[in-house]
Amino acid sequence: MVGILSFMLLLTMCLPLRGDEAKKERKTYPEPPKMQIDDKKTYKATIDTSKGKIVVELFPKEAPITVNSFVFLAKEGFYDGLNFHRVEDWVIQGGDPSGDATGGPGYQIKNEAKNNTHKHHPGTLAMARASDPDSAGSQFYFTKKDADYLDGSYTIFGQATEGLDVINKIEIGDTIKSIKIEEK
Repeated sequence: MVGILSFMLLLTMCLPLRGDEAKKERKTYPEPPKMQIDDKKTYKATIDTSKGKIVVELFPKEAPITVNSFVFLAKEGFYDGLNFHRVEDWVIQGGDPSGDATGGPGYQIKNEAKNNTHKHHPGTLAMARASDPDSAGSQFYFTKKDADYLDGSYTIFGQATEGLDVINKIEIGDTIKSIKIEEK
């Protein structure tokens, strides 16, 4: 019995940490949002994390569906309080309301990887997805180093212009406090 209790305690200690905000019930959406962005404008996202801020230039011309979805979810406060559930030497991943890489916003968007020429360099922002190329939802990742083997398969929709040091400090369980969108 003591062995089982010790194992259960160890298992709970290994689960991703989540803030109170991440534990609340998230609103889901039955379909992707209608197009609200203007690809002639510039969009900047400031992701305020528990380790500092990451400023990202978004790519509305190359990935309009993805940028539109990300901007919509950010403005809805969907990402506020969510954690980074995956951290490896080359990547950090967040944006999952379940905190375990299985959740999303209730809809999926089309893969736009073929539409852009951006590459996976340090600070690249792209959409995570399952094996189906058109299965992205709300989960995104930042690359910490070059990952050219992902080019053409995952939708790149932004590039960090500030905060590469923050990306490299993120650990599993660190949170997204908020994402603010600036449109010009």
